[in-house]
Amino acid sequence: MAKVIVRPASYDEVVITPLITAILDEFIGEHLPPDSRVIIKPNLLAPAAPPTAILTHPAVVRAAAEYVVARGVRPCIADSPAMGSFDRVLKDSGIRTALNGLPVEFREFRESVSVDIGEPFGTIEIAREAMDADVIINLAKLKTHSQMLLTLGVKNMFGCVVGFRKAEWHLKTGVNRELFAKLLTKIYTAVNPTVTIVDGILALEGDGPGQGGRPIRTGTILAGSNAVAVDAAVCRMLGIAPENLPTIKAARELGQDDDTLTIDGVLPRVDHFALPESAPLVFGPRRAQGFIRRHLLQRPVVNEDVCTLCGECRRMCPASAIALGDTRITFDYDRCVRCYCCIEVCPAGALAARETAVGTLVRKFIHRHRH
Repeated sequence: MAKVIVRPASYDEVVITPLITAILDEFIGEHLPPDSRVIIKPNLLAPAAPPTAILTHPAVVRAAAEYVVARGVRPCIADSPAMGSFDRVLKDSGIRTALNGLPVEFREFRESVSVDIGEPFGTIEIAREAMDADVIINLAKLKTHSQMLLTLGVKNMFGCVVGFRKAEWHLKTGVNRELFAKLLTKIYTAVNPTVTIVDGILALEGDGPGQGGRPIRTGTILAGSNAVAVDAAVCRMLGIAPENLPTIKAARELGQDDDTLTIDGVLPRVDHFALPESAPLVFGPRRAQGFIRRHLLQRPVVNEDVCTLCGECRRMCPASAIALGDTRITFDYDRCVRCYCCIEVCPAGALAARETAVGTLVRKFIHRHRH
């Protein structure tokens, strides 16, 4: 049975510092000798300020770093952002300033090692620093995700896949949401963080995980040694059946979650938390899949009144499905794999995942006649 600590919290130093200390004492404690290699892995998706709720808050990162430093160890703050330079993400997030004066190392994941994560993926490349670490403190963010519903503890380990190799795996898993969730779960298992802390003090709802989402204060920190259990607790808090989160479903199918957890604390109920639209990415007869893919599936769409034509979506797209014109961007929905990387990195929040009206009608018709 996995234990999940749930505490009300704020980013005030007098609140967050003793809270993170108590959590890390619980799950790390004496397992931190002075020669330990400690990685602190926040969610550093892209350049964003703390009020946007896109990244792990600097107060949480500082509290974790102070804990490690107080035990005579120099921690490494590491991630592989999807957009923007690592230095700019550290600057815009406020993390570099927050950790000023602490003996910490900042390092972007760059070097990889080959790790066999099992079928059907085989060997993949994961950041060497993560695989060589003695302790990994996984500082995830509570926010929505257009493809995976939520970005929490398990998915935060995808940041240990370096740079554009993330896009390669999005392309390889294609429109199969369940297959991508299985990949994320296997990466989490391979990296095996020591403790997962989900920063839900200021969360992100709506069309996350980037600028398209909306900050919402839930005032809660959740933590545990098992990220699947922590993510399940978050789902319960938001009124979501845990099995509806693709990574939890994948973990259960892989035998990595026994569907039992114990809550240490009071799990609040957050009502009316806005989730992204999450329609099926595959439905209908196989012979019609080409037409369905082009015209009926949920897809990324652009708000042309907000789009700045910066080209970040085109740069990130693993399927080369986005074209940038003089006045608008266009999508090749036949090539699009519905990974929604474009939504993640759009600095203007101009993109969202939407199902076509005809697609909704057809899918409901098929579902009704099957049952």
